[in-house]
Amino acid sequence: MCCAHEYTLSSLRFALAVEPDNTDLLAYQAHAQALRRQQHPTLPSSIGLEKAVNPFLRTHVPQVAHAAQQIDANAQDPVTVFAALRTWKDKF
Repeated sequence: MCCAHEYTLSSLRFALAVEPDNTDLLAYQAHAQALRRQQHPTLPSSIGLEKAVNPFLRTHVPQVAHAAQQIDANAQDPVTVFAALRTWKDKF
């Protein structure tokens, strides 16, 4: 999967605000930081990695849903959790 942008570190900061105890996310952040220090891109990615670290693909995970509910108490299903995350990210 290849995105047309390089703002992985910014996205990871948001993801960690949502899910600070996600060990896959913490490990990937360290890896991405090392790549960027060496002026290497963090892309491409894979669907497997994104499913492990991207909160927008983890709306079914209880910790992600709970974090979204801090933004919108009505975020009770994957669609409304996604919407709450998007609202949060827009202001992050």
